[in-house]
Amino acid sequence: MNNENVLVQVQDLCKHFKMDQHKVLHAVDHISFQIYKKETLGIVGESGCGKTTLGRTVLGLYPATSGKVLFDGLDVHNADKRQRKEFKKRAQIMLQDPYASLNPRMTVGDIIAEGLEAQKMVLSKKEKDERVCNLLDLVGLSPEYRSRYPHEFSGGQRQRIGIARTLAVEPEFIVCDEPISALDVSIQAQVVNLFDDLQHDLGLTYLFIAHDLSMVRHISDRIGVMYLGNLVELGESRELYEHPAHPYTKALLSAIPSVDLDNPMSSRRIRLDGEVTSPINPKPGCRFAKRCKYATPRCFEVQPDFKEVAPGHFAACHQIG
Repeated sequence: MNNENVLVQVQDLCKHFKMDQHKVLHAVDHISFQIYKKETLGIVGESGCGKTTLGRTVLGLYPATSGKVLFDGLDVHNADKRQRKEFKKRAQIMLQDPYASLNPRMTVGDIIAEGLEAQKMVLSKKEKDERVCNLLDLVGLSPEYRSRYPHEFSGGQRQRIGIARTLAVEPEFIVCDEPISALDVSIQAQVVNLFDDLQHDLGLTYLFIAHDLSMVRHISDRIGVMYLGNLVELGESRELYEHPAHPYTKALLSAIPSVDLDNPMSSRRIRLDGEVTSPINPKPGCRFAKRCKYATPRCFEVQPDFKEVAPGHFAACHQIG
């Protein structure tokens, strides 16, 4: 794809949190990637690797320590008030927990209409009601539900309500922050299929954050793998799944419970031993080195470059190529 199709460009992005006078948590450290219009980029990794912080920093919800995020050419972290307001319409976040993210004192209709009113996108009560009904129908819920309260619904239904709220301001780009992890397994596939259908119908672009590599594979065009604040691998979904390059990606794939014969890692589980490196004041070198059986002295001293190991497939490892 050419640069005209790039919607989001992340350039050497860092987000550090100062814990005290001497300790700094490197939650996101020198990450670069781009997201094309109407594609889904999945981001996976263990809990605490910085996925959520990355998503929130991309949206400007956290100020960047350094680096840039360009959204359709707009520098997100240096936008003026007018540009920020427009950006908030075009870019939204879908939150993880359907039980905590909906105000229990508000009706479903009022929850969905919040964004419409904040952005002054409806002029009358009738217009607002029609828009809410259309949004509920869009996510597979009855318009009659708009007068009910969140506690009356199941987790899957609440997540659909959250999706309707996110779609209310007609965004182009949505950061989906583990939107299925709190749901029953039987419901997860339904919600993923809904995201897929909405993308097809509305031309949406997703940054889809999750820790389940098997589920992310089904919705993502490309997948990025994070480890302790670093992006260690990035490639097309099928390519990364069938030909993982980084030792950490191989370990993640091998941990997926599966009888899928197409999964080359399903028959050989890779156990990760060794100490997990602290993201607080990290030392030079590869963050994964202490858990990697292929590590050499150089791995503990020099941060590996993020380089192309096959067309469109990137990895950061001294032992590759």
